[in-house]
Amino acid sequence: MKTTIVKRTYFLLFLLASLIVTAQNFQGKAYYMSKTSIDMDNFGRPGMSEEQKKQIVERMKSMFEKTYVLTFNKTESIYKEEDKLETPGQGQGGRFRGMMSSFTGGNQYKNIKEKLLLQDQELFGKQFLIKDSLSQINWEMGSETKQIGQYMCFKATARIADSGFDFTRFRRPPENRTNEQDSTKTKEPKTIDSEKLIQVEAWYTLQIPISQGPGKYWGLPGLILEVNAGKTTILCSKIIMNPEEKEEIKKPSKGKEVTQMEYNEILEKKMEEMRENFRRRRR
Repeated sequence: MKTTIVKRTYFLLFLLASLIVTAQNFQGKAYYMSKTSIDMDNFGRPGMSEEQKKQIVERMKSMFEKTYVLTFNKTESIYKEEDKLETPGQGQGGRFRGMMSSFTGGNQYKNIKEKLLLQDQELFGKQFLIKDSLSQINWEMGSETKQIGQYMCFKATARIADSGFDFTRFRRPPENRTNEQDSTKTKEPKTIDSEKLIQVEAWYTLQIPISQGPGKYWGLPGLILEVNAGKTTILCSKIIMNPEEKEEIKKPSKGKEVTQMEYNEILEKKMEEMRENFRRRRR
């Protein structure tokens, strides 16, 4: 009996929220915090001390802890990283952060009606525009719920291809590896566009019946407020519905137009060039 009452309550909330969403000029803003844990065991020079690894993690912290804003209406959204001022002492890793910024995405536009994805992407000073169809996510929706702020959320899970960039691939090769070993070693398969699957856990709210979410996540009957995928957690910290000052959701348009697969191939070639440069420096 209690379960039935709860379901009816949420159904009424869903209907009310749907009426608000269908209003003209509807818009919302969701603020997210993204944090990715770092596995330093497979990174750095052989024999590096734990203290040295901790220092590297601290310098890289700003790259793996970011805040984003998702601005959305009924069919479109734009996902932007918030600008962050560097704190004193961060300048030492500026060159490395500049390199790593080439592997993080720029503004991302999603249109769920047209199933369109557009994303700004800069790779070592060259501008690209990734244009592709939205990847369909086969969500399994459960009945488990939890509260996030003032919103009641439902759990959904899926398994998706892991297209994340693994920065540990730039670690220095072992010192005892010879050139002969390098030449005879079987090449590792590409991992950027591989079909390695990761488990994704998402929490969405029917109180905002928009099929949007942070980053590449979408396709549920409500706004996604939390995502746990691999080593990354994305959590919504604030939502503003119908702000007084509306923001135009503009499609990214600058850069050489490529598909995600084409961009992955370009990135893979660049990574191979960098690995080769590391080998030459060792010689």
